[in-house]
Amino acid sequence: MSKTVETEGALETRGIEQVPDHERTARTRELFPTWVGANISVLLLTMGASLVVAYHLNIWQALVVAVAAPIVSYGLVGLIGIAGKRGGAPGMALSRAVFGQRGNLLPGALIWVARWGWETINAVTGAYAMLTILDILFGLKADSVLDMVMLLVFVVATFAISGLGINAVQKCNKYATYLFGVFSVLVLGYLVANTDWSKVLDQSAGSTAAVITGIGMIAAGGVSWIPSAPDFTRYLPRTASSRAIVGTAVGGAGVVVLPMVLMGAVMAVGTPDLASASDPVSFLGEILPTWIAVPYLCIALIGMLLINSMSMYSAGFTAQTLGFKVPRHWAVSVNAVISLVFGGVLMLVATSFMGSFIAFLSLLAVAFSAWVGVFGADMLRRTEYDGRAMADTGRTSAYWYRGGFSPAAVAAWAIGLVSGLLFTTSDWFTGPLAANNVIGEYGLGWVATIVVSGVLYLVLPKPVARPSGTAEPAEPAGERETAGV
Repeated sequence: MSKTVETEGALETRGIEQVPDHERTARTRELFPTWVGANISVLLLTMGASLVVAYHLNIWQALVVAVAAPIVSYGLVGLIGIAGKRGGAPGMALSRAVFGQRGNLLPGALIWVARWGWETINAVTGAYAMLTILDILFGLKADSVLDMVMLLVFVVATFAISGLGINAVQKCNKYATYLFGVFSVLVLGYLVANTDWSKVLDQSAGSTAAVITGIGMIAAGGVSWIPSAPDFTRYLPRTASSRAIVGTAVGGAGVVVLPMVLMGAVMAVGTPDLASASDPVSFLGEILPTWIAVPYLCIALIGMLLINSMSMYSAGFTAQTLGFKVPRHWAVSVNAVISLVFGGVLMLVATSFMGSFIAFLSLLAVAFSAWVGVFGADMLRRTEYDGRAMADTGRTSAYWYRGGFSPAAVAAWAIGLVSGLLFTTSDWFTGPLAANNVIGEYGLGWVATIVVSGVLYLVLPKPVARPSGTAEPAEPAGERETAGV
């Protein structure tokens, strides 16, 4: 890597431009703590509890969900991450090669807006973690003023880490991984010793539809990372193992998702209110002894800081691809302000955190999946990305296609997005085709989105990229007149 990104903790100055081969000296194993850090969130405990309370699954079905969800979602994260080593650029910059310079603004804008919600949810959860720690240690009870102060502290800390760049994020992820592992073992040991296992094992089984829906709910968080995957693999050399990229993504996520979802499911058997708590964190102070709860909450707080830092790090790139002419670390500040405003609204107004969160997840997965289907299908035929064409946003770009759009990609993305929404059910929105069919019953709207958009892109005729520096030919005067009749 160059000196701007080589020094640990230094401010990363590289933006969405292609990383030169001589700077691409990262190692695949460095991705493992990245994907561990992306999942250190107490929300997984609450989602595990929801599997038992809301979906009525037993512990063995919860185990199936906890194993399958990271394999499905982070398998896709790893596969799309391969594009990063091929193109040496962030995901939404590589996306210009697929959708065209102007066409890429459509999915880019939707993904950027969807990140606002994801970052807001994590910021609120982090604020609740700090409030719970203050309550346990000092007896300070939450009120609207303290809520906003803690939210502000969390967002500012997130901005500081993500603004520094990839080295700061990865270094923090590495140490958080070790600490989280140690305290997770302590929590697991406490639960093993203090749980009524006869009650846990006697839970009746839920339906197959509920199992599949549960997999989709847990996987939705991973799906949100798919467009960001190349952001963390672009410093890998072209010779990096594709299998290792996928393996580190699945493994890093799996070592967190599996135990936390199961712990949440076990906790819910004795404390059913956990799944419907007014906030997703305070229950830990009631279930666990102080000597475990406080350190564990501190580690979870660090994890949520890292999750939001990674998300804002990628959001900065997305903002740059949308045309914001500012350095990446300043582009990050836009998302920081938005998450602060939306987080304040959620903490002060929303009556059900988990209801809002699960409804958001179902729509988030569809919003990201339309891009995943098109971009993933394009990867089947593309092994190289032209750095000059990605950087050139004018008519001379090889990725200008037709008026700046790739009709096949944009059409496949739009149709896939609409198709997925038609089959999606949530508290906020229910598609007209969501009832009385397998896709809607099993919560597979996001899967339908990927399949429809991907297949459509494969079968539709695609424009041929012109050589870089060659302008799109002007339309003859006679044809313009005919078109206007």
